[in-house]
Amino acid sequence: MPQDRPLIDSDSPHSARIWNYWLGGKDCYEVDREVGDAIQQVNPGIVQVARAQRAFLARTVSHLVRDVGIDQFLDIGTGLPSVDNTHDVAQRHDATARIVYVDHDPVVLRHAEALLTSTPQGATDYIEADLTDPAGILRQAADTLDFTRPVALMLLGVVAHVTDDRAYTIVEELKSALPGGSHLVLCDSTEVYHPEATRAMVEQWNSTSDNPRTNRTPEQIGRFFEGLELVEPGLTSVSQWRPEGGEGELPEPVSSFGGIGRKP
Repeated sequence: MPQDRPLIDSDSPHSARIWNYWLGGKDCYEVDREVGDAIQQVNPGIVQVARAQRAFLARTVSHLVRDVGIDQFLDIGTGLPSVDNTHDVAQRHDATARIVYVDHDPVVLRHAEALLTSTPQGATDYIEADLTDPAGILRQAADTLDFTRPVALMLLGVVAHVTDDRAYTIVEELKSALPGGSHLVLCDSTEVYHPEATRAMVEQWNSTSDNPRTNRTPEQIGRFFEGLELVEPGLTSVSQWRPEGGEGELPEPVSSFGGIGRKP
């Protein structure tokens, strides 16, 4: 990044700040709200998707800490801190949990340094790195995480930003570095519901952002879990993955699909 470029550019839209806006956050500028509103016009359900994905994060992290005993998390593509971040949820159940966040956006770094604070017993660290450099991520994450013990790899809404099949190679390299008993939590956008609106949303996003994304089919998302044991209920709409309330009618599905896979 050039030295004369401001760390936070309030004149250009940023995907992390737009997502924060949809989640009801305040860490955004007028240009982010304008683009967020424009995207919402072509895909009115995007706010519901954003919030369903955040709730999915909370439920999956809770399950992994409470029911599986995972106490280490590598969260790549974290975005701007909001409510119920990975460390908030994990350390709520286990104060000793250790979390490493990864994002390539300097805007996120500035906010993360101020807001992603750990319990005294645990640890929270932040790496400025790109998903396309898995070896670099793993090398830096090893300063905080013990890769001889199970780790939860969190990839929520981020692999869509690698728009070709390199995404599978990258995720496979990350998975290969994890010991048995580790878990992958992954979700991303599909065109299963409201396909025209979802497709238009991606086109609108790509026309205003320097961080393009793509939609994948559920089958294509399922490929990221190859070699892993899918945890029930498998790959599904994130709003319907073990929703709060237990038995009964499932919540309305959204086009973001995800799940948890366990490494044998």
